[in-house]
Amino acid sequence: MKKTLSILVLSLLLSANAFSEYYKTGQKISKILEVNKDFKVKLSNSEWIVVRNNKDIWGGIMQRIIGIVRVENNEIMEVVEIYEGLLGSRVMGEIDPIIYEMVFKNNYDGCYEKPEYFLLKFYARGKVHNCMIVRHWDVSKELTNPDDPATRANGALYSRWIKENSIKPPEIMLASEHSYFSRHARGNWFRILYLANPKILNAPITSFKSEETSEYHKFNIEKFPEHKKIMYKWLSISSERHKEFEKYNKAKDSHKLDLSAYYTESKNSKVITVIDTEKVNDDMITNLKKLNNLYKSGILTKEEFTKAKKKLLN
Repeated sequence: MKKTLSILVLSLLLSANAFSEYYKTGQKISKILEVNKDFKVKLSNSEWIVVRNNKDIWGGIMQRIIGIVRVENNEIMEVVEIYEGLLGSRVMGEIDPIIYEMVFKNNYDGCYEKPEYFLLKFYARGKVHNCMIVRHWDVSKELTNPDDPATRANGALYSRWIKENSIKPPEIMLASEHSYFSRHARGNWFRILYLANPKILNAPITSFKSEETSEYHKFNIEKFPEHKKIMYKWLSISSERHKEFEKYNKAKDSHKLDLSAYYTESKNSKVITVIDTEKVNDDMITNLKKLNNLYKSGILTKEEFTKAKKKLLN
């Protein structure tokens, strides 16, 4: 039974043939990606295309994956891929250990320290896990020669779509991965992968194009202060997004990650934002106005105002 379930879970995560009635491959969507009636992903103000759409139902277990891509000027700007596992309770004694093994014991990628991870934060106790990984992606490697050879089918699916539509993928993308599973809350397993073209954050040019040599690699980043600023912006966005992810999953306080060092708490909507550069700019303008008012009222000296303004702009 355990072996059968393991094959079932892996077959969906690695396959590209199943069909879901919610969205169709090639379908164009905007504003909101509705994963289910409670879980919605707010999309940036552009058109997105459904590139991957998988679904499998077996013995009361339903799993599906949807992958969407945003293209601008024929270049990939953002990618979101969501796995939803509605795993029920009938065979949880067999399936829960499989999930743990896939997350923490995977021989290639998982929720454990790796050189290419910029930040790893996780909680694990029993079969409960809550994991966030922030990193960069060598796109060519991930599409054609990933660490896990079994995932090449996924890369081939996206590569085929890229080739058929004459789309240009960036050589390096910023990535965040989010995974949560607990029988104490919803009892379902959710995983989300976000990818962003660094251009979205007005990043400097990427000169080093491989995973190991990239300016965003944690072992190289101190030599590239402008790229470091971009990675920390991405880390802040990813951390705030993960807090929303925890809210949706109704994570217990004891299961939540302490990400306070990586983002500034703000009023969040009830949807998860992919990337909202308009919001980032609006927040900066608001804070600049507050600083200016403090300076005009005499609370801040000119030196204090200049220092605070420089810090905000950076």
